[in-house]
Amino acid sequence: MKNIAIIPARGGSKRLPEKNIKLIGGFPLLAFSILYAQANSEIIDEVYVSTDDQEIKKIALQYGAKVIDRPEHLSGDFEPTVSALKHVLQSIDSNVENVILLQATNPIRPENLLRQTFEIYQEENCRSLFTVSANHKKFGKITDQKFIPYNYKIGQRSQDLEPLFYENGLLYITKAALIMDDIIISEDAFPFEIDHIFANIDIDTQEDFDYAQYLYNKHIKP
Repeated sequence: MKNIAIIPARGGSKRLPEKNIKLIGGFPLLAFSILYAQANSEIIDEVYVSTDDQEIKKIALQYGAKVIDRPEHLSGDFEPTVSALKHVLQSIDSNVENVILLQATNPIRPENLLRQTFEIYQEENCRSLFTVSANHKKFGKITDQKFIPYNYKIGQRSQDLEPLFYENGLLYITKAALIMDDIIISEDAFPFEIDHIFANIDIDTQEDFDYAQYLYNKHIKP
């Protein structure tokens, strides 16, 4: 039974055109996730990129990934990620047990993150696992032009708040069988908490890209 990495990378980004092939430190954005998967070859048996774009396909092949050509009907703005993962599994002749989802828009990950999470995934006999981070901001909603606090009381110190957690997108591990049922995160998924500056990167805009470039130059670049 195999463990495979899948990196969805379509070409139709609206807010930041061609973001998956924009360069950070001389590397296309997509390449970071491919290289990360390859650096974890003791866990990951094969690396697949799912794309509808020929330039992305060319770069994926250049960096040693296998490419699954994603059909147009699975490449729209509102198509869920799980449909691309499911299409990969349906397209390959392989006995896959676990899928590691690496999003190209989260290019920088702590070096040992996959080893740490996969160990827990196996020890806890998880069906799925995903990374989360704590947020200590004061949230609320506006109703009838009135601010209604959600996770705190007016005047409460932020350091005294019980944190909320957000799905940071660094990585996901899930059973292939779940994906075939159109599920990435199961109801009993293990939320792996990580407090790391790289968890703040999720590239959708030019500002996000500039921030990722700054963190790369500060923490990664030789």
